[in-house]
Amino acid sequence: MEARQVNNGLIGLIVAVATIGGFMFGYDSGVINGTQKGIEAAFDLGRLGIGVNVGAILVGSSIGAFTAGRLADLIGRRNTMMLAAVLFIVSALLAGAAGSSAIFIIARIIGGLGVGAASVTSPVYISEVTPANVRGRLSSVQQVMIISGLTGAFVANFLVARYAGGSTAMFWAGYEAWRWMFWLQVIPAAIYFVALFFIPESPRYLVVRGRDAEAQGVLTRLFGPAEATRKVADIRASLSADQHKPRLSDLIDRTSGKIRPILWVGIGLAVFQQLVGINVVFYYGATLWEAVGFTEDNALQINILSGALSIGACLLTIALIDRIGRKPLLLIGSAGMTVTLATVAWAFSTSVPGASGTGVTLPGNAGVIALVAANLYVIFFNVSWGPVMWVMLGEMFPTQIRGSALAVSGFAQWIANAAIAVSFPSMVLSPGLSITYLLYTLAALVSFFFVKAMVQETRGRELEDMQG
Repeated sequence: MEARQVNNGLIGLIVAVATIGGFMFGYDSGVINGTQKGIEAAFDLGRLGIGVNVGAILVGSSIGAFTAGRLADLIGRRNTMMLAAVLFIVSALLAGAAGSSAIFIIARIIGGLGVGAASVTSPVYISEVTPANVRGRLSSVQQVMIISGLTGAFVANFLVARYAGGSTAMFWAGYEAWRWMFWLQVIPAAIYFVALFFIPESPRYLVVRGRDAEAQGVLTRLFGPAEATRKVADIRASLSADQHKPRLSDLIDRTSGKIRPILWVGIGLAVFQQLVGINVVFYYGATLWEAVGFTEDNALQINILSGALSIGACLLTIALIDRIGRKPLLLIGSAGMTVTLATVAWAFSTSVPGASGTGVTLPGNAGVIALVAANLYVIFFNVSWGPVMWVMLGEMFPTQIRGSALAVSGFAQWIANAAIAVSFPSMVLSPGLSITYLLYTLAALVSFFFVKAMVQETRGRELEDMQG
């Protein structure tokens, strides 16, 4: 393909719009971080109640991820993302207005449906419209936007809390600050919905649905007429011989009668990304740092620092992923996370009861060591498993099973996410922070050997050439 034939402007627009879904994914996941004092006071919640209210989004996310892959095969990638945008708006309005824990949980489940749908649909859509030689870096923009959404939520929470005098203080119109933290999410969600009208449907979806002429039109706009003709033929040839529409049963190998090995790899990548405990930082960061002696204001600022470092790490990934490949980045990340998580676990093992009789403090330099190690851990995650897992899930599966395999892998990812998020508040009390972080360390160590043994490099390969 000649470089001049590629419509970089249209590809850039598509990536920019599709990754707003990643921003919403991050914002909806991160907004809870600064609101926990507010919902705890408003709904009179204990440790388990906090875990359930925080983890409610993940119930919706697992359902959304599982259904979105199939839904994207039925109604299209773009329409599925539009539905996710609507769910984000409804969730934000309802969560901020919730008068009880039950209503709040329902609102967060609705938001989770949107998060799950965006998490699996945006990466596959981007992978299906971008050239193979730059697919990794363009798909990695999704993770940059996820972290930007998290950081945006952290900044919004910090500013609202700062001007209101605390997350539980009254803010505009006589409503508590924590409620406005949710309502502000309506703005980017509405932008996402409107922007989706300006991008085309995935040409691979159109071919699967028998709409070859429309697919040819989209591909012509993207790559020129000659390349469009070749790509339509390649997509058509990559589908199963009987040309049936994608279905969940395609995940079973017809020869062996067993689940396809490539699906197990996808599930493993999805689950290990969560078992290393990253979302403890993003969901409970403020609570965690307050628990070891930082003020609420300082804890919210640490969240912003972590978010900024994460964005920087993702930008490094964009520069490296199509040069050195996906697998090396995963191995580097697993090794780095193992060392930094072990350091955090050691620092928390030195904790002593706080002077006020509540919480704990880290003596000597242990607090600084914990803070530095935790942020290095965030960097290692976001230069590797954060973006690379989503890149690989969007590109590693054959065309026939891509939607279904993403549905199952995404479901597994969000179930693991939920298990970590709901269990963490109770694990802080028993077995304690040190043992909890040792468990995350073990997961990071095992993930290294999983990648080394099971994961195949996908750098530079056309989607139609993927096997499994």
